[in-house]
Amino acid sequence: MSNESSEAKTSQKKGRPTPKRKDAESARKVSSLAPARSKEEKARQKSAARAARIAQRAAYLRGEENALPLRDRGPVKRFVRNYVDSRRSIGEYFLPIIAIVLLVSTLQNVFPLAPIIGVALMYTVLFASFIDGFLLKRKIIREVVARFPGEPTKGLGMYGWLRSTQMRRMRAPKPGVAAGEKF
Repeated sequence: MSNESSEAKTSQKKGRPTPKRKDAESARKVSSLAPARSKEEKARQKSAARAARIAQRAAYLRGEENALPLRDRGPVKRFVRNYVDSRRSIGEYFLPIIAIVLLVSTLQNVFPLAPIIGVALMYTVLFASFIDGFLLKRKIIREVVARFPGEPTKGLGMYGWLRSTQMRRMRAPKPGVAAGEKF
């Protein structure tokens, strides 16, 4: 029955001309701020919007649930973040090691094997990071299944591994658990 009514609607003419694309797009655009009348008003609106963005970012970094994007929300994701933050991993040291490798590679005139040793170190740390990530994924899934029965585990391992490869200071939301701390 609903299929017949939808066919009847599509066969009927709408009784008005199709709007121009420019008119349709301009009607669809709605400003989040009321139109400003003066430069001072525009400046006030701009500073209010900036303050709102700064407050939103601060709430996100603190880990407030309503400020988090959908990919970071929920008790399971909070558990994964805390699980990753409570341990040290080799992946979080990868970027500093790359910087050291770059510095060491400039010493090839003084020490000819320096670039080779640096590249070997870099690939060793990268390989160790992959192994650590694989083991971390298995531990995370095992813990989530034990603590949150019935919750889907798809993507949690990668979520945890990617967080573990970020330097601790650069993680967002900020770590809520200190390294080595039980939660």
